[in-house]
Amino acid sequence: MPKPTKGELNVQFLENARCSAQWDEIPNLVRKVRKHTTDRECLATTAETEHKIILASLKERPGSRPATAIPPTELDAATLAPRLLEVLENESKYPEERYQARVCVGWLYWAVGEYELASEQLSLAISGSDAELGDVSTLGEWTRVCMLKAAYLKANCLSRDDRRLEALTVFESALGPLADVWNGYKGRQQLSFWAELFLTEYCMLQARTLEAGEKSLADPNSLTPLRCWAKYWESSTTQGTPLKGGHGFRGAIPRRRIWGEYYTALSGILQNDLPYPPGNLTAITKDTSARNQLRIELKKVEAAYEGLLLTETPFPRADEEREEVEHFVNTAMANWAVLGGRDWHEHDLGPGGKEGLSRGILDILYRAATKTFHSTSILRSLFTVHLSVAEFDLAFHAFDSYLDIVTKGTARIDKTGHVEPSLDDDATVLQTISQAIIALCKYGFHDAAEKSYNLGVQLEQMLQKLPAPLPNTEENISTLGEETADGTELHPRISSWTNALAWQAIGLSQAQWARYTFDTAVRSEMQSKSIGSFQKSLSPQTGNPTDVRTLFTLGIVLAEQRQLSAAIDIVKAALMSNKKAGDTTLETGTYWRERSLIPLWHLLALLMSARQDFVMASRACEGAFEQFDDPTVLFGSQSLQGGFRSEHLNELEAKAQTLGLVDEMDDVEKEGIIEVKMTQLALVELLEGPEVAVNACQELLVLYTRLFGSTQKPPTGQKSMLDVPKSSAGTVKSVRGSIFGSRSDRNSRKPASAAPSDMSSLPERPLTTQTSRSTTTAAPTIQVTDDQGENGISQRPSTRGRRSDSARRSSLKKPESDTSQRRAASTSATAREPTVVDGEDYFTPATEIPANDRPEFFSYGSKSSIGREASFSRGRGLLRFDSNISARSAPAADITIDTLSPPSALPVVQFPDDQAKRQQQIILVRVWLLIAAFYRRAGMVKDTVQAIQEAKSIVDTLEADIAKDTSGLVRLSFPGWGGKKSADELWSDVHAEAGYLALVQDLPYKARAHFEEALLRSPNHPQSILGLSNILLDIYSENLLPDPAVPKVAVVGAEPGTLPAEDAAHSSAASHSKKQSAAPALPNVPIGLKPTSTVSGTRPESQTLSQSKMKPATSTQTNELPAPWKATSLPLVDRLAARDRAYGLLSSLTRLGTGWNNSEAWFALARAYEESSQADKAKDALWWCVELEEAKGIRPWSCVGAGGYVL
Repeated sequence: MPKPTKGELNVQFLENARCSAQWDEIPNLVRKVRKHTTDRECLATTAETEHKIILASLKERPGSRPATAIPPTELDAATLAPRLLEVLENESKYPEERYQARVCVGWLYWAVGEYELASEQLSLAISGSDAELGDVSTLGEWTRVCMLKAAYLKANCLSRDDRRLEALTVFESALGPLADVWNGYKGRQQLSFWAELFLTEYCMLQARTLEAGEKSLADPNSLTPLRCWAKYWESSTTQGTPLKGGHGFRGAIPRRRIWGEYYTALSGILQNDLPYPPGNLTAITKDTSARNQLRIELKKVEAAYEGLLLTETPFPRADEEREEVEHFVNTAMANWAVLGGRDWHEHDLGPGGKEGLSRGILDILYRAATKTFHSTSILRSLFTVHLSVAEFDLAFHAFDSYLDIVTKGTARIDKTGHVEPSLDDDATVLQTISQAIIALCKYGFHDAAEKSYNLGVQLEQMLQKLPAPLPNTEENISTLGEETADGTELHPRISSWTNALAWQAIGLSQAQWARYTFDTAVRSEMQSKSIGSFQKSLSPQTGNPTDVRTLFTLGIVLAEQRQLSAAIDIVKAALMSNKKAGDTTLETGTYWRERSLIPLWHLLALLMSARQDFVMASRACEGAFEQFDDPTVLFGSQSLQGGFRSEHLNELEAKAQTLGLVDEMDDVEKEGIIEVKMTQLALVELLEGPEVAVNACQELLVLYTRLFGSTQKPPTGQKSMLDVPKSSAGTVKSVRGSIFGSRSDRNSRKPASAAPSDMSSLPERPLTTQTSRSTTTAAPTIQVTDDQGENGISQRPSTRGRRSDSARRSSLKKPESDTSQRRAASTSATAREPTVVDGEDYFTPATEIPANDRPEFFSYGSKSSIGREASFSRGRGLLRFDSNISARSAPAADITIDTLSPPSALPVVQFPDDQAKRQQQIILVRVWLLIAAFYRRAGMVKDTVQAIQEAKSIVDTLEADIAKDTSGLVRLSFPGWGGKKSADELWSDVHAEAGYLALVQDLPYKARAHFEEALLRSPNHPQSILGLSNILLDIYSENLLPDPAVPKVAVVGAEPGTLPAEDAAHSSAASHSKKQSAAPALPNVPIGLKPTSTVSGTRPESQTLSQSKMKPATSTQTNELPAPWKATSLPLVDRLAARDRAYGLLSSLTRLGTGWNNSEAWFALARAYEESSQADKAKDALWWCVELEEAKGIRPWSCVGAGGYVL
């Protein structure tokens, strides 16, 4: 390689000085170039002119960004430009130097403010003949600087004339040739300066066009300048000179501003669900989805922007705001709401999933809190995110702080009249308080209900102080509110949506407190107020009449108030609403409408069963599944057939399976599906007998396995935990056909025991266990199965019978000889008489109505006007216990809703794995106990015992897991936030079912032991109180005799089951006396009301006792108690204690929120009154019991909403 000459060395030295911004050396190097070279005049003149421009710029604006024109006195462009153009035209040997000269001319004109001339010269440099420079990779560094300079200056000239799109085109044209500048090319000071200036202007210009709507984020190249900026930032780090925050040069835009615009653009793409733009993007691997790539890019940009923002932001003074920090927090929360919504799945978020996402946003919030002072937006966000990760205590600590700051700040504003920008506005405060109330009601217990009620009172007071909300009509009349001195309105009118949400929360808090309060008068008042609050929330003028959550809660409250017609109208309006196209949001996900309507279909089924239309109730259960049209939409392609399969077969099938909606649902939604199936089986038992219900139990277990997975892997050779015990009930029919309500299967079903010829012998109404076939009484109308599957009226040991008999007798099978649908409650086999329910005549249809013909389904039984006639139980003029039917007018029957609006509000709560597992185990315990109840009523004792053992083993496991918990948030007696039942309550459920099984086996004292054990675990357990109270009352009335103190002696050679003569005589006498007491003569007074003397004419017990006290003591009365082996009855004091204890238990239960509307409890309490000779109270309790039974569903109303009153 030949040694370079002095001229070549001087040219190289000049290149280095220009690239390194060593402007003081330029004049000397220009002189040397001219001295040692004769053909570089263009280069020398260009360098000399650049030096003069730099000196003038530094003199005018030292170290500043070139933005304003330099005065002619500082830079004589009229002299410099012609000279430079002259040498440019004479240059033909060195195209790079000619190009540099052309750019210098444009820079000169731009520097003195001649933008049109500058634009003309720069156009020649960019797209003219001077732009033909050959391969970019062979160009010198200063030529690259000039290319950046030309593009920047040309775009600047265009943007000054508001030609932003043309300016963007100029920037885009320069990206290709200069891509290596921000892809790792190591340049010097001037290249970095102009590269950053180029990218800064490019990014900000792109942001302005996006903000103005001139370009869209849907453009594939919408993120190109911002990605170039990120690559430039990363390349500086790899080169050992990482960029820092602050300004690249004086007067420039802060570097974090570019990152902020980048973050805003990505957030817009995410929140608007736009296609992921591929422009200038690093190659995506095949395994990385577009959503995952978007999440990765967003996280990277978020970290960069947050780091610069928090580093450059000091802690505020008392009079300062940190608007940029709060804006960043609000944007991050909006992104989190979308990423944590139902439309984004775990595989879209990468490692950590939604919980990792929430933990990351919590870290951001706590870091941002160190740069703000009492920021309400940060506290509000902390409440929401802590709630989403099931950290309820921390969430409500943040909410309490938020509410305290907001309350004091609002009072301060009202006093001073000065608006504080850091405080949330009224609408945001109302929404936050409403969310807190909803969370308390959905996940809390008694203390949370009380707190929610207090918040509801505070929320109502706030609404009363605010001006009237904006109406829903388009012609809004603007009113002038209270304003400050500068014209700012202190309390602007809130939207009707916010007003509806606030009243919904108020009504929810009132209904929840009514369920938990011990005061009967307060309960009645709260229930009435809650209905009024929900009606305000649904107001067409100032509310949201399409909110599905409010419609659901109001329907349940009306059902609990026995206003069946109004409840059916509300539910019908929601179910008949139209589904509009594109009815999907990022927060709610796909099929949100159908998923939200599942509890409403369930509620409709219970309402129809309360009206004793069990066929239509079954259709409603099927409608919950049929609304998805195709079963694979809900359950996917996974097989629903039961039985254990090997892992190999499961893996092979999993490759070809598609997921269903149930794989996206949370546990609350899945529990709602399980509840629908349980109600469906309860209806099957009532219509077709317990044997048929037993056959269908396998479907419930298979459905549970599909929703929650198997809780235990069955070893080889052992029975699966989710297999129904083998029985003689028959084979299990198709699982899929029954889950989705196959009509062919349903029509082919036959009652278990009643033949068609027996239909004519049906009783006038379904008989309960308190009635006999030979006695016509005013007993409650239908039989009801609760969560433990117990009968509507608790069984009394003295009149025990099999429920399956009454279930068979109340079957609604249609006789072949009669085309009309026959109803069990009708009194004629040929004519259908109306049944008085909820104050109006209610008829059953004459023909079956197709389930998928929804208009006919809903028009059936509806009326244009609701006639409020008094029912037979309300016309007696008697005192009704806890009667709290609202005096308000019921909703109109012709309610119509165009389209539903999605439920607002709470984030999807991600419970810890161990807590979620406990909730699933609780559901499985309830499933097994329901199956045990079916077996018990079918008379399958051994299978009942096995089902109870399955439930017991699960509770044992659950109790062991709770014992290992070290957090202290869960105890045996407290399930923790969001828990369904505690371990003690589950033990009570198990013991209660075992007790009822013992009653079926004629072992009342064993049943009593189970009930006692249940009450030791849970003192207010309703079913145990009912079972024990009935036993205690039987002991008092001597319908239940004590067990013999001396064990029976088996006689050798006697037949099995025979007794010795003495024991047999004693047993015969006891049974004879028991039969006499259990089978009195026909009563001549209403059922349950004992006369003052018995039919046989014996004196009352009190009279007998008083007379016996007057008689002198005889030798037989010397000992107060007979010997144990001679005792045939309990002492009077023990009987009185049993009666009084039963009265105390029942009286307490009927005052609780879980028992105030429990007709079984009131029926038993009436018996306790009767045994205490309080006939008036017994009569009132019985009439109240009848009123409750008139409007009672086949299962409790509480089973509809897995989240309580909250949808």
